[in-house]
Amino acid sequence: MVVAILYFGKEVLVPVTLALLLAFVLAPLVTLLRQLQFGKVPSVLVGVILTLGLILVIGGVIGSQIAELTGNIPQYAATLEAKVTSVRNYTIGRLSHLADSVSIHNPHPTGKPPPPPANASSGSLPSILPPLGVSPGPTSNGVSAATTNSPLSIAEKYLGPVLSPLATLGIVFVVAVFALLQREDLRDRLIRLVGSDDLHRTTVAIDDGARRLSRYFITQLCINTLFGVVVGIGLLLIGVPNPVLWGILSALLRFVPYVGSLLSAVLPMGLAAAIEPGWSMVLWTLGLYVVVEGITGQVIEPMVYGHATGLSPFSVVVAAIFWSWVWGPIGLILSTPLTLCLVVIGRHVERLAFLDVLLGDRPALTPVESFYQRILAGDADEAEDHAETLLKQRSLSTYYDEVALKGLQLAANDAQRGVLEHAQLERIKSTVKVLVNSLRARDDEQSSPAKGDRGAIAPLAAENDLPVNCGPATVNPTEEGLPVAWSAEGAVLCIAGSGPLDEAAASMLVQLLGKHGIPSRLVGYQDVSRENVERLDVQGVAMACVSYLNISGSPANLRYLMRRLRQKLPQGAPILVGLWPTQDSILTDKQVQASIGADYFTSSLSEAVTCCVRAAGQSSKEELRQKA
Repeated sequence: MVVAILYFGKEVLVPVTLALLLAFVLAPLVTLLRQLQFGKVPSVLVGVILTLGLILVIGGVIGSQIAELTGNIPQYAATLEAKVTSVRNYTIGRLSHLADSVSIHNPHPTGKPPPPPANASSGSLPSILPPLGVSPGPTSNGVSAATTNSPLSIAEKYLGPVLSPLATLGIVFVVAVFALLQREDLRDRLIRLVGSDDLHRTTVAIDDGARRLSRYFITQLCINTLFGVVVGIGLLLIGVPNPVLWGILSALLRFVPYVGSLLSAVLPMGLAAAIEPGWSMVLWTLGLYVVVEGITGQVIEPMVYGHATGLSPFSVVVAAIFWSWVWGPIGLILSTPLTLCLVVIGRHVERLAFLDVLLGDRPALTPVESFYQRILAGDADEAEDHAETLLKQRSLSTYYDEVALKGLQLAANDAQRGVLEHAQLERIKSTVKVLVNSLRARDDEQSSPAKGDRGAIAPLAAENDLPVNCGPATVNPTEEGLPVAWSAEGAVLCIAGSGPLDEAAASMLVQLLGKHGIPSRLVGYQDVSRENVERLDVQGVAMACVSYLNISGSPANLRYLMRRLRQKLPQGAPILVGLWPTQDSILTDKQVQASIGADYFTSSLSEAVTCCVRAAGQSSKEELRQKA
């Protein structure tokens, strides 16, 4: 129904839409005039008159340039005809010569001569004109030719195409004037119509749409004007006649997305071909448009726009096709602002959120969802590319905490619900293993080191973010040298939980500890089971870290694991339990912590690394005290 209304009501909707968009463009100027102590009505009238005067000046310049151009059309036509003839002789002429040479050997393949041309005996073509002196009869609709040559019909035939655009332009400016005069009243009525129950959301949506549209139009107007000026100056230096005309047309046609610059280059190139026998001017003109459009589209616009419009490139193309089908050429020009309005509505109206998903430039999936989708598909290359993009703005430990571990928890939840098959779990494990190995060369610095302290490692977690039982800050063991108890290979035993993906999370902790100078070793859950714990090698182990992605209910297996580790680990070796990532972890309960009996409890890898670093620092401090 909406599409039908847009299609059949375009005679009314197009002028109104143009008027409202013109009001958005003039709104900053009107606001500026009102701040300069102009009245409301004078500000609107001055803004509209200035705009109308600018349009008339541009129209007059275009008309004078076209009139000047038409005087030399015969000369241009002769040059262009000679050039077309030479091109035709070089291409089609050679093909015709080849065809003639083939037909000489077999002039009549069927053995029969070709039929004679019609009316060949008479030697003349049949006449389609009535004899002289015979008055023409009535036309098919019963109207005589004399009637069609009446002054009224002549005026309708020649003045209609001129008056129609002028009438549309007048309607646009009249509606724009009233829209600017009653801007606040229209806004209030729109708020009442859309939803007065939620004034905050409605006001935010309207302000967001108005700001985006105004910024988009003003920015595009400035960029296109600059494009036209540069093109006009370039054509003047090349020697193409009427460079002012082509500069104005280039600026105007560039409002048409994607194809506007191409269309604006056709006429200057044709004129360049018509005024010079050679091809150098045509090539210079083509190069000018290619270079200027390339710099404007690939450098200036991304730098100026950024995410100002909020539209994806694909949606701009589809919108251009749709609106040009509905409203014709004017729909092609209005496609981007109209699509922008739809995206703004989709961002603020829940039932129309699909518009923002389909047309907006915001990612359809969150970083966590994108990570899970890639490891679920087993696409290690895409996962690494996604990680490289995110690591430009965050450290490795932050990426693991905020993206990778949360994505693994989504997979663990699906595995617990039974929606992941064994083959899918194995594919996820192997993909994560490849991803972690590919990131082993990255540093884990969250901020630049202080001056004169280039070797210092940036803190992983803020003081307030650490668990209380992580202990006070001590010396950094990476600066003072690791104590003897922590320098052995595998000094920190990273033990994976009983979940299917806990080993992947533990491998990330092993990598982070190695980047901070602490040797560590990965141990699977089966290695610490009741049957295998006695064969576990704990020589040189200074600390143990247990990793879990998800624990539901009473963590009985974790309590018994702690008992086995206490009996097996060297005397005094602390144990850390990490449940990552979680918001409502059962391990935050003090009674549960006491029943488990671990030394440290963390909910992020950065906290776990910091706890290990501080535990090593405390050991180093005690070692120094004993030496003293």
